[in-house]
Amino acid sequence: MRTLPLELVQELKSVVGEEWVVTEKEAISKYLFDETAPPVRPKPSEEVIVVKPSGAVEVAEVLKLANKYKVPIYPRGGGTGLVGGAVPTRPGIVLSLERMDKLVVDAENMVAEAEAGVTLGKLIEEAERRGLSFPPHPGDEGATVGGLVACNAGGARAVRTGVVRNYVLGLEVVLPQGTILTLGSKTIKNNQGFNLAHLFVGSEGILGVITKAYLRLYPRWRASATIVVPFERRSNAMDTAKKILFSGLTPLALEYFDRRVIEESARHLGVAWPVAEGNSYLMLILAECSEDIVFAELEMLSKILESGGALEPVIAQRSDEQSTLLKIRSAIYTALKKETFDILDTTVPLGAIDAFLESVEKLENRYKVWLPVYGHVGDGNIHVHVLHYPGFTVQQLDEIRRQVYEAAVALGGVITGEHGIGAIRKSQAAKLLGSEWAKVMKEMKRLLDPNNILNPGKVLPEDGL
Repeated sequence: MRTLPLELVQELKSVVGEEWVVTEKEAISKYLFDETAPPVRPKPSEEVIVVKPSGAVEVAEVLKLANKYKVPIYPRGGGTGLVGGAVPTRPGIVLSLERMDKLVVDAENMVAEAEAGVTLGKLIEEAERRGLSFPPHPGDEGATVGGLVACNAGGARAVRTGVVRNYVLGLEVVLPQGTILTLGSKTIKNNQGFNLAHLFVGSEGILGVITKAYLRLYPRWRASATIVVPFERRSNAMDTAKKILFSGLTPLALEYFDRRVIEESARHLGVAWPVAEGNSYLMLILAECSEDIVFAELEMLSKILESGGALEPVIAQRSDEQSTLLKIRSAIYTALKKETFDILDTTVPLGAIDAFLESVEKLENRYKVWLPVYGHVGDGNIHVHVLHYPGFTVQQLDEIRRQVYEAAVALGGVITGEHGIGAIRKSQAAKLLGSEWAKVMKEMKRLLDPNNILNPGKVLPEDGL
């Protein structure tokens, strides 16, 4: 904190209250990192303070002070990001939005008015209490609405329900110089001028601070089933996935993983993977408004599987059985976390998934390593873990990561489908997206944030910004 003016600290206390300006080193420590794998996580500056505003007006005043003193601001939600986007890399202010957790579910209009600090878990629980749902469910329920919107979170259900962007009807945003904007409304249709709200969706905190979101809700599904389909060969699994998607049957989730990955996850949880057959798996979730529709879809799925080289599927309809399968699938990242150098979230067109997985397999053979692969095959978002391989240098691990990215881009894909660019993907994004992309983005950043106070060092390459 030595590099921050004492006058600034006093003025911040006058805005949010003395107890909401945190300067003690021990209390600040948990705000210096997120869930990014430690080997690639950016080194945080310890010369920071944490400020916890209670609402948009206080956020605006904090941003005005940051501009006055030319001090960086790092907006922070639940700290669940995987690309270092919330890590304070320079001396400055961590703007924690945790106090801003007011949530109103307008059941009549099927809209949630959620402040930025509302957790995904709270949003889901309150919507379901009113007979509604927030369909995306993009992951860790400790993530907050502000972060979900700022990072345009995805998740397994994107194949059917889309990403968070598809649910944002409107936003309240504080611009870097302290102006409060209300963008959009509760209506589904809104054609009044530029769609500025969606400029901030996925902006990763570099253009403005999202303080509230108006999120579209839907009726709850009344019936569901989870199906695990085993295959001896991955190619059969990929062919079958395409057949399912082209049949007109759109599952809530369509996941891929292999036996080694899923058994690693099951061991981590201290349970057994309940599917004896197969080396490669598709996991589908069907969710509909009635059991009759789910049964009809199961019959349709059965006919598709008959011609796809599938082994005997395992169908779970009871909630406890479905929960067990989903828990094992969800724990893959946690099971691999300690050994992970970096987790990638490359995304390729649907027709290129098998070719991409073949490229990853070739890398495994070339380097004699295991590259755990799993992900959301329904939308082409494939996670590849680069692990700490014995005897490998950081340069060798970087080389493997680079080749995974190049394989995805060569097939018409992108280097990130849901995690974002943050601090750790900047150089790859700049190289693959080109100078014109960077130029336009920087011009937009300068227009809104001329003093570059808001989340500096993230997303954009730093050559003169």
